Amino acid sequence: MSDAARAPRSPDRIHWLKSAPFFAVHAVAVATLVAGPFSWKLVALAAGSYALRMFGITAGYHRYFAHRSYKTGRAFQLALAFLGGTCTQKGALWWAAHHRHHHRYSDQPEDIHSPLQRGFWWSHAGWILCTRYDETRLDHIKDFARYPELRWLDRFHVVPPIAYAALLLALGGMPALLWGYFVSTTFLWHGTFLVNSLAHVIGRRRYDTADGSRNSLLIALATLGEGWHNNHHHYQSTANQGWFWWEIDVTWYALRALAALGVVRELRTPPAAVQARTAVPAAPAAAAAEPGASA
Repeated sequence: MSDAARAPRSPDRIHWLKSAPFFAVHAVAVATLVAGPFSWKLVALAAGSYALRMFGITAGYHRYFAHRSYKTGRAFQLALAFLGGTCTQKGALWWAAHHRHHHRYSDQPEDIHSPLQRGFWWSHAGWILCTRYDETRLDHIKDFARYPELRWLDRFHVVPPIAYAALLLALGGMPALLWGYFVSTTFLWHGTFLVNSLAHVIGRRRYDTADGSRNSLLIALATLGEGWHNNHHHYQSTANQGWFWWEIDVTWYALRALAALGVVRELRTPPAAVQARTAVPAAPAAAAAEPGASA
């Protein structure tokens, strides 16, 4: 046997067997768009499913579990974890732990999905299709890992998407499943991934952060407000990422409505001094080379 044949498989290579469901969902979505059942009601179902579950990622996985930018009760915490889980992006603990690591080393060599370090494909999808990052980094998420129900959802992360797909099938039959889950999930994945792959590449820089983060209206529209990424990296722990009236942030509007209903509380916003602290932005390549994580 040659040395090449005996060499261990690189953990950064696509693991085709593990990634088969990812590609299968794409194949079903494309087939549905090309030759599947069509009606504007089904398009509306896909759009509504996209928006609802994107909120599970933006308000739940990201702003709550990763950054603790507001508070809520244990029941709604579980609901956020379950809703985010229907997006088929693993459990809240896995997602938030890796995201915290990203912020600690943003656009440095240790960053798990920096487009400035490893290019578009790796930051967009390559890092989740390999085996290197399969495990949940519990040392990064000790605050939420103490909840057994969250650990259970993280271990059995296939339960929420299967339950969601089954509900769609039961309520609307195969057309609802195809559009409400397969088509919607495919767009949802790539909408989420855009923040990793493009929000450090396109857009404008208001704040001179130690990375290449940028603000983009188009990404903000696609992700219910996550496109104001330079704001976010300048000051991570805010429940709003659109800091000015013209920066559309649908997630923030929904969180304010939930706060008015008493479901969430203590929504963090940027201090006036932080919001006003503008500087001449550094070039992305230079920013990526600076030591330290974002503020």
